[in-house]
Amino acid sequence: MALAMCPLCSDDEDIEAVRPLDGGGRLVKHRCGFEWEHREPVIPQRNPLRSFSELKSRFPKAEDVDPEQWEHVTRLKEQYLTVKPDLDPNVADYWAKYQRIFSPDGLWTCDPRALKDFANSEVGARPGNQATFNSAWNDMGDAAAGKATRQTIEYLLRGPDDVPVEDRLEHLLAGTKPFGMTGFKEALLTRVLCVMHPDRFLTILKYTTEAGGKREIARMVYGLELPAPESVNWTLGRLILWSNNLLLDLAGEGFANRQHAAAFLWWAKDRLGARRAA
Repeated sequence: MALAMCPLCSDDEDIEAVRPLDGGGRLVKHRCGFEWEHREPVIPQRNPLRSFSELKSRFPKAEDVDPEQWEHVTRLKEQYLTVKPDLDPNVADYWAKYQRIFSPDGLWTCDPRALKDFANSEVGARPGNQATFNSAWNDMGDAAAGKATRQTIEYLLRGPDDVPVEDRLEHLLAGTKPFGMTGFKEALLTRVLCVMHPDRFLTILKYTTEAGGKREIARMVYGLELPAPESVNWTLGRLILWSNNLLLDLAGEGFANRQHAAAFLWWAKDRLGARRAA
């Protein structure tokens, strides 16, 4: 309990508790004979920590989109889908190859250079410059870097069942696992998920970027404000997955694959951004 002080004497010595009070606090008495009720000061809690399920329930949903905005995006989608995409035939073969490599058996028997090649490939989804990863790989050598990369991918895809994938993702992003491969972070981890679960993950590899990540697309296309990644109530791992699920739900059906849906979202972002700037 906070320090009690006699309101008459402004003295905090020789104060004794007389009895507890209902609802908390206590009756206290100073040596001068004055008695008063003493309670802990109420300090508002900022950003109270919330449970996983509560946070997920509070995350924006498709029904939060303004109806007028929804109608406008629907018209854009109809316009976009009138042109059939010229899909890269190499993507399916490349991703099938890495689905075999990332399988429980393939991951631990593949040539480690295949893992480095994956980090530097733009087939199907562009992870950007991977200078940090490449530098670490070259310093560590193929054997050590390959082992760390295998352990990273294994934990992401097949970690403990009682740890949700969004939290396993966060552990790797935050560097709390000693085996995590240096530089194998958000874009590459998300790309692994895109390859292994092509029907579940959009090929938008960053949560927030100036060029347009999931957060910017949600705001510019659908008018939804997603949480900032630095907020103490959220983790980046959760935001990455939950924003993917939200945009996937919002994009809806009619696309050839998730790359096609992601391309629409980027196209719509640019169209609506130019419209606001006009």
